[in-house]
Amino acid sequence: MAARPIADLLELSPDFFRDPYPVYAALRARGPVHHVRTPADLEMWLVVGHEACRTAFTDPRLSRDWLRPGAVNEAMGVGDDLPALANMLMSDPPDHTRLRRLVARGFTPRRVEEMTERVQRIADELLDAMAAQPERRADLVMSFAFPLPMTVICELLGVPELDRVAFRAWSNEVVAPTDPEIQANAFREMAAYLRELVVAKRASPAEDLLSSLIHTVDEGGDRLSPDELIGMAFLILVAGHETTVNLIGNGVRALFAHPGQFAELRADPGLLEGAVEEMLRYDGPLENSTMRLALEDVEIGGETIPAGATVLIGIADGNRDPARFKDPDRFDIHRDARGHLAFGHGLHHCLGAPLARLEGRIAIRGLLDRFPDLAPDTDEAALSWLPGMLIRGVRELPVRW
Repeated sequence: MAARPIADLLELSPDFFRDPYPVYAALRARGPVHHVRTPADLEMWLVVGHEACRTAFTDPRLSRDWLRPGAVNEAMGVGDDLPALANMLMSDPPDHTRLRRLVARGFTPRRVEEMTERVQRIADELLDAMAAQPERRADLVMSFAFPLPMTVICELLGVPELDRVAFRAWSNEVVAPTDPEIQANAFREMAAYLRELVVAKRASPAEDLLSSLIHTVDEGGDRLSPDELIGMAFLILVAGHETTVNLIGNGVRALFAHPGQFAELRADPGLLEGAVEEMLRYDGPLENSTMRLALEDVEIGGETIPAGATVLIGIADGNRDPARFKDPDRFDIHRDARGHLAFGHGLHHCLGAPLARLEGRIAIRGLLDRFPDLAPDTDEAALSWLPGMLIRGVRELPVRW
């Protein structure tokens, strides 16, 4: 059978960044695996459909350990020795198992529950500052959606007040790069900052997660190496806020587009938990997985992904698959959205998912309570979308009340 031609995503839709869902659906109708050309002009293999995505997430032949085969420079434009990459997201078992075990104690359900009061207080302070704006207008991203999870994760990790403008620029380049060289510099600058922070925390530990990671030794005498400490701090800082920023932004946009459900949610707080899950499913913050490397030929749904290929798992499409969710393109806060893939699946399922959900619930509830007349302050078509295929969200979200 002749190989199918490479599918150019931008040729399939010039509006791909704003609305990729029709492109993914068209590909899914033809099969679960596709050789694609991304908007960044890279050739990758894309897995679509809910079941195929779940299968790919759990296939050990699709590796996250780019360091082991030495392909990280080609994949991410940075040196093989960059310490920020020595984290559990960039590893496979048994290394991943070891790293996750050492970090998991900071994200237990009890630890997250204990943070509720503090998260609420931070949200209230940010909402107070928004409400004080005499023009009754703001960019929701920079006024609320970004500083809320950024403050929470910095306090959890023990990062002193940092230059948030600089950090936002670093983080955006890491997850939604505009240029390979700029992305590589962002990795290096963030790693240099974290190296100094680890040295300071080692000398003067405090009651925070980074100090705990530095000084904790598990039952077998294991502890994180210096590069692993930098890598884990990097991962926790970036992943610990990017998901929530865009959960809030995309969730509010969905409510704006569905005013009837917006009113229902405002009137009935009991709908909040399900509404947040539907926000994660309908237009979640992760469009695709982080890149995998095919260690050997991998067959999914009758299509073979060749050894050495770069693979993306289509989270956004898996969450819009009609084989799993009835009428999936409809936003419905009454839906049972459990089973969505917004936080991944399998051994790389997001460790911080309970914290992101907590922040999302507090954020959405706070906005509904404090700003009953919250409305968009620009047309949807005027919004600027983050580039790339990892994070789905807008750079700014102008609102008024």
